[in-house]
Amino acid sequence: MSRVGRKPIPIPNGVSVDTVDGAVRVKGPKGTLTERMPTRVSVRVEGGKVSVARGDEDKTTRALHGLARALIQNMVHGVVEPFVKELEIQGVGYRADVAGKTLKLLLGFSHPVELAIPEGLKIAVDKNVNIRIEGIDRHQVGQFAADLRRIRPPEPYKGKGIRCVGERVRRKVGKAGAA
Repeated sequence: MSRVGRKPIPIPNGVSVDTVDGAVRVKGPKGTLTERMPTRVSVRVEGGKVSVARGDEDKTTRALHGLARALIQNMVHGVVEPFVKELEIQGVGYRADVAGKTLKLLLGFSHPVELAIPEGLKIAVDKNVNIRIEGIDRHQVGQFAADLRRIRPPEPYKGKGIRCVGERVRRKVGKAGAA
């Protein structure tokens, strides 16, 4: 029995939740999010709470039950308080800059890397090396942060690259004769 899926989601003031054609729409002060729900799961909005129920006890349905509840919880949280990911760039000459709707990265390649900032995300760069990604959709924020990190992941010898704030990179020793 899913303990996560059975827990009702409280709806804060200023947020409205609607179910439309198998999808859930959440409107709040920061914006609107819509997500399609699995067909095996039903969503009810009543008394200031959202509850998710499943139709049968199949293993897949039980997994989708908790997933659906977590998706709705993330949407309700996102329209009230945006999700934030912070990345840092380490390396001599590595830096970032935002120009309009483009993020420009200088990461030691022969050319600058330019990325279009997706709609719904706000990117701020502080001191040329700290990147703050903010948005109401948790999946979109996390995916953009992962895409950025994938461009130049931190390498184990010098630690150069893009990493999450607070991430520890396991360092390796170099050649024994290099010292």
